[in-house]
Amino acid sequence: MSDLPRPGVVERLSSSPSETETDAWHAVVTAAHRHDMPVGVPGPGRVETAGQLRVPAARSRIVRLVVPSPDGDGSGYAGVALLRLFDDDVNRRTAWIGRFAVRPDQRRRGVGTLLWQEIRAVLESEQRESVSLELEIGSLGEQFAKDRGFTCGLQLVLYVQRIADETTAPELPGGYRFVEWTGAVPAANAALFAGVRNAMADAPMGELDQQPMQWDAESIAAAQRGFVERGGLLYTVTVAAPDGTYAALTEVGVRSPGDLRAQQYETAVAPAHRGLGLGRAVKLRMLQLLRAQEPPVREICTHVADDNGPMRAVNKMLGYRPERSVGIFQARVAE
Repeated sequence: MSDLPRPGVVERLSSSPSETETDAWHAVVTAAHRHDMPVGVPGPGRVETAGQLRVPAARSRIVRLVVPSPDGDGSGYAGVALLRLFDDDVNRRTAWIGRFAVRPDQRRRGVGTLLWQEIRAVLESEQRESVSLELEIGSLGEQFAKDRGFTCGLQLVLYVQRIADETTAPELPGGYRFVEWTGAVPAANAALFAGVRNAMADAPMGELDQQPMQWDAESIAAAQRGFVERGGLLYTVTVAAPDGTYAALTEVGVRSPGDLRAQQYETAVAPAHRGLGLGRAVKLRMLQLLRAQEPPVREICTHVADDNGPMRAVNKMLGYRPERSVGIFQARVAE
């Protein structure tokens, strides 16, 4: 007997989806990716899909919604959506749609509308005031979202860097040194890492309600540990200042083992140490680490806000090229 739900309704998956449910979800997101994204943009791996379904991101709960295939034969889903409900104090009134996908052959049949109506019901019951998601500029998804009250709150460009066989060696000012690790942050480094991670609090957030989280040793360790538990490979490079505090960091993740494209997550320099080239230095050191992996990571992609001039300048020096424009769109639940 199939463990997929019955057609004709929106249903929730449990916090431990079965292999059959995971395969059905993955089939939807990969089909949507192949249909919607430019050729050459890697799609999500099966490990990434399973991890996203089973291990919540930091300080969050997730709701997994599915619309079964109308064929009624237990063959899969017509659409899926993953809603992240933030639990940290600064973001407790907002939420994030981490996945929203409808199988290409099931579009224009009300599947997306069913998912959106259920998302709204969850948001209202959770007393959330707004919800956001990332969309490709100019896509059908953007028009779908605008028709339901979403507006672009933060314009971003996705840049991609091809990792060369040789890169410029990183240089640090006197008294500074690299501290790096693979996987979750060691306990001895967690408090120092959280301190510099909080430098992201001044990152541009546009007109979004969602705000950068504030980190301490426990929460930052849980966040990195969660990424690893989702099956990803995580690489972190920091710079220790002469006084022992951490002055800069960069964090890159490979969401499914074997992926040739990594995702750049946070890069931050503490305010007291800006202007010393530390942002460029940690990124160059990261390139050395990724090139040494087996198999080697060949590309890094990163999102940069249009108004984040300093980071755009660093990425330009490192050879990043723009791939496509995306936006963080937000809707008010009451509207």
